[in-house]
Amino acid sequence: MSSRPPQTSARRRPDNLGILLREPFRIGSEELHRRIAERGHPEVRAPHGNVFQFLDDEGTRVSELARRAQITKQSMAELVAHLERHGYVERVPDPADRRAKLVRSTARGSEVYAIAREVVAEIEREWTARLGARKMRQLRELLQELNEGLSEQR
Repeated sequence: MSSRPPQTSARRRPDNLGILLREPFRIGSEELHRRIAERGHPEVRAPHGNVFQFLDDEGTRVSELARRAQITKQSMAELVAHLERHGYVERVPDPADRRAKLVRSTARGSEVYAIAREVVAEIEREWTARLGARKMRQLRELLQELNEGLSEQR
């Protein structure tokens, strides 16, 4: 299910840098989740990345996951509930506050992490074949430099 940015008069060259950064991420994410589904995990969709990518190994409260993902606590709770129903995460008591719950990955969730690492490596190899190793290395270096510089501003 590929979607393209709208073709409107508002989209004039040069393309907005934000869109140039977003589109490879969006396309890569679609491909990542398609391949995760092919490898036995069709219940995991792109929005569930908001859980997996912000989950600490020891577990994380739903409110903290929501803050990290910049979505509402209610939306995060729905994502977590879906993953919990399918056995990817579990809720356990928070040792710091027994009234609170931590969300943590299960063995099934760990399988998804392993598959995701494999798929991301595959996609990066495909993109390297498209751009060439030198350009891909430059792209990675520039993006790392930009991210580091932006992090320092915060």
